Amino acid sequence: MKQKTLRAGLGACLGMLILILDGKTALAGAQSGVQLCLITVIPSLFPFFVLSILLNSTLSGFQLPFLGKIGQLCGIPTGAEPLLISGFLGGYPVGAQGIAEAYKAGQLSPQTAQRMLAFCNNAGPAFLFGMVASFFPESWMVWALWAIHISGALFTAVILPSPTTDDCTLSGKSAMSANQIMARALSAMGTVCGWIIVFRVVVEFLQRWILFLLPVSFQVAVTGMLELSNGCCFLPLIENMDMRFVLCSGMLAFGGLCVTMQTISVSSGLSIRHYLLGKFIQTSFSVTAALAVVSDMTVFFFAAVLLIVLILRKDRKSSSIPRAAGV
Repeated sequence: MKQKTLRAGLGACLGMLILILDGKTALAGAQSGVQLCLITVIPSLFPFFVLSILLNSTLSGFQLPFLGKIGQLCGIPTGAEPLLISGFLGGYPVGAQGIAEAYKAGQLSPQTAQRMLAFCNNAGPAFLFGMVASFFPESWMVWALWAIHISGALFTAVILPSPTTDDCTLSGKSAMSANQIMARALSAMGTVCGWIIVFRVVVEFLQRWILFLLPVSFQVAVTGMLELSNGCCFLPLIENMDMRFVLCSGMLAFGGLCVTMQTISVSSGLSIRHYLLGKFIQTSFSVTAALAVVSDMTVFFFAAVLLIVLILRKDRKSSSIPRAAGV
């Protein structure tokens, strides 16, 4: 523990020295990060944060028939289906925020919440159609990216084993007040923006000192692995549209280290081991699916995936699905 603390302190000292020696680069990166937050991130994510917390506060524990089959496919507790809405439509890290809120309120056990983190935290349609779509000449491409992204999340849910026992034992909760919802949404939004600014500064330094030495595709990939929004902004540098499509699919699935840190921040108390495993599965699926699309092998790829899902679902039917607390 002392060695980790010492390394962290030395790292902080090194970071401060770098900021002092090259303050202009740090300032440019921070300004770019703030601009990104104000223009893109806050307008697209903050409403989803508020609605996600409201959704969990009011609907968790209720059965939603139109999501029942998807919930069974994902192996989640009955009554936890509303979390799929924020997890698949809210955008990073709204899904993780919703799961963490349900866990803290006693709606989900740690085991179930940690498993759901693996597939209920995804890039939202607001980000894809509001930002990513502008980097592709054909509208079908962004629709295909979204379909691959959601399919990858569902495939991850099927692959990961469900809890074998009903470990959701705590009682439900009463709805939060408007002030409580707003306070939690603002806190989560501030954490997200803080990480985006930090990683934007890191990207700015890397571009100035290292990344310019690499091929363009590697520059975009490294940037996207660090921070998703900036990685997507650099996609136009890749002229080959097939490569752009495949790389974007992988970046969307992984989300970047910045999203990982955001997820850790909003889901304190939960291990992210399943989250990292889930992102590995989803990213592998998304890259392979994108390669199949650009290689005209889409039908064969998804036929193979469907076969795997049917086999796994058949095995899952032999075991019971746990129910959420308060149902």
